[in-house]
Amino acid sequence: MGILPSVIVIGFVIFFFVLVGLGIPTSAVGRVAEEQKRVIELEGPVAWVVQLSDLHFSVHHPSRALDFRRLVGPALSSIRPALVLLTGDLTDGKSKDLLTMKQNEKEWIEYESVMEDVIQRSGLDRSVFYDVRGNHDNFGVPAVGGALDFFSKYSVNGRLGRRSNVNSVTLQTGERKLLFVGLDSTMPVGIRGPTNLFGHPSDELLAEIDAQLSQWDSPSGVPVTKISFGHFPLSFTAASESGKTLKEIFLKHSISAYLCGHLHTKFGKNLKRYHHSTSHMLSSSEMFFQLNMQPQASAKTENCSSGTGPEDEFWEWEMGDWRKSRMMRILAIDNGHVSYVDIDFKSGTKETIILPTFPLDSRFMSTSLFERRYACKLMAPASYETIRALVFSTSPVVSVMVRIFDLRGGDFSMVMESLMSMNGNNTYGGVYYSAPWNYRAFEDPSPSRYWLQIVAKDATGRPSFTELRPFSVNGFGAQPTWTWKEFFVMGCQWAALYGPLLWCVLCFLFSLLLIPKVLMHAQKQFTYKHFVDKKSIFIGVAWILQELCNIPAVWFGFLGYLLFLLLVPWFVGHVFTNDGKGYMTYKGWVVEGVSQKEGSFFLGHPDIMVIVIPHLVLVVLPTVLAAAALASEKIHYQERVRATLEKKEDDYSHQHKGPPVKLNSRANRPSKLRFGNRWVRKFLLIVCLGISWKHFSNCMALIKAYEMNPIFHFPGYSFSIPLLLAYTVYHTGRVS
Repeated sequence: MGILPSVIVIGFVIFFFVLVGLGIPTSAVGRVAEEQKRVIELEGPVAWVVQLSDLHFSVHHPSRALDFRRLVGPALSSIRPALVLLTGDLTDGKSKDLLTMKQNEKEWIEYESVMEDVIQRSGLDRSVFYDVRGNHDNFGVPAVGGALDFFSKYSVNGRLGRRSNVNSVTLQTGERKLLFVGLDSTMPVGIRGPTNLFGHPSDELLAEIDAQLSQWDSPSGVPVTKISFGHFPLSFTAASESGKTLKEIFLKHSISAYLCGHLHTKFGKNLKRYHHSTSHMLSSSEMFFQLNMQPQASAKTENCSSGTGPEDEFWEWEMGDWRKSRMMRILAIDNGHVSYVDIDFKSGTKETIILPTFPLDSRFMSTSLFERRYACKLMAPASYETIRALVFSTSPVVSVMVRIFDLRGGDFSMVMESLMSMNGNNTYGGVYYSAPWNYRAFEDPSPSRYWLQIVAKDATGRPSFTELRPFSVNGFGAQPTWTWKEFFVMGCQWAALYGPLLWCVLCFLFSLLLIPKVLMHAQKQFTYKHFVDKKSIFIGVAWILQELCNIPAVWFGFLGYLLFLLLVPWFVGHVFTNDGKGYMTYKGWVVEGVSQKEGSFFLGHPDIMVIVIPHLVLVVLPTVLAAAALASEKIHYQERVRATLEKKEDDYSHQHKGPPVKLNSRANRPSKLRFGNRWVRKFLLIVCLGISWKHFSNCMALIKAYEMNPIFHFPGYSFSIPLLLAYTVYHTGRVS
């Protein structure tokens, strides 16, 4: 019995010295553990939080910080949220011309100052603010915790000692827990932009997120609503070293929503996406893109047996930026129902804000879970028996009215209007209103037949309206559509697409050069005469490409350039804020002394696609086609000149009734033929100028981005295309 206490004491002493040896304060260890299990007790069944994203505080655009200081503090004081989430790109890190992207400590000092003022004016506790790192906050940061890691020094999380890449907090409302898990998936080694665009979660990070989302999982039956927040949308998030993804973790836990930023409202206002998994294997297309915001569900009969659960699912909600749009989001959780409203401060302050919390918008908030609960009678009836809304106002509100419209006939006809009553007292910012209704009367197979609107009047008689939003008490989801820009940034899995896109473009370029050459060696010669005789598009294309093969210097030049892009570094440049040189290939950056896990030495993959794919598609491919077109135009013009001369010889012979006269000499050849109307060539020369302008613009951007000299750091990339074009123009200008 005397040995056990001694063992415990010795073990504690060893543990203490290990902590000291690692440089980890014991108080910090306890504080981090306590922070991760932090629970905030709230009154009532509803909680709300505020999200702000993409602030982009910049020394070149002071209005962003000034407006944030002026508008956000008073707004938070009125709203009184339980949490304030700032989802990345807190500072801009760009030069005035937007081409050099690295850290600027002045912007971080301004961010710290503005946040201090906002926290003071809001009256909220500092600990309810959570900010996460975005890619702009990581430009040119060689190591987390280093001298250039200003996020750790000036951010709210950094000053509160939240050093983990995953931070969680739980709100307790009555019988339900609301778990919020924030994540930082930026590059562990932050290179400069533009090749710092994607989230890069590691296996370690995914395991930590999984653990944090599991912290309240227990057989006790206490309901938990899980929400995650970070900077990068999943369309701009790469897989981990082992191929695991954030989407898999979120589906495993069926979180209610993932809140993110990164994409701005310039791409659209419906940057939302519904994710789900089913028992069958995903098709190959679903690995690369999703055509609709909420895919059409296949017709099915709900299985309400106890052993069958709903499919794993979650919503991804990207929010608008503060940078230009001055957007803020209020998100509410009401008895497990998650809803939100976006506030546009660009038009000024908002005196009254209304957030309907039930029923949910069938376009952006419905899930199969609520559909199944309703079909199987598993929902809590009390949560369906009232229409509910939160009202935030700087003036006393005298009345709140709910209106329901029926769209069955094609026009909005009001079918219900009811006064809403206040629930509880106004002790935490928003006022909670509800109105009883017969929800069964609004059952309908169409998710967009019935539309909801809330109207509030303040003491001055000024009315405030919510936008009309469709709802479905059955839980059916509408199928809103993306614009092409919204699909481009939300529907495409760019990390997965980079490899297929790259090799498709490269194979196409090699085929343009090699297939015509092989056909020539196989005695499959396609000429202008064949094209004129057959009038076949295939023969025409083959002839044009084979004419490029007839200019050996240009053909071998293009082949060599493609091999150069595959085998040789494209350029050498500065990748960190102050120093650190590296070279870039189509696989990524290689930086001396820096390596990734699992033996891979390439940084910024697939981020480098923003340079690689545009160069191949918008510069190299048009150059090859333009060169082939110039070569074939020369042959076409020669044939036209020859035919014209032969006709003139025949005409001269018939006119003078003598032997044919050759008009080959320069003296006899008409000037119109020598200088002719080669309008096709003139058009192609304009195309060549456009290609050269595009290429030199890209080179100038790279020179400023990575502080390079085109002669010493990337001569092959800079000069190959212009030289090949110039030689082709010169060679095809001479007509024999």
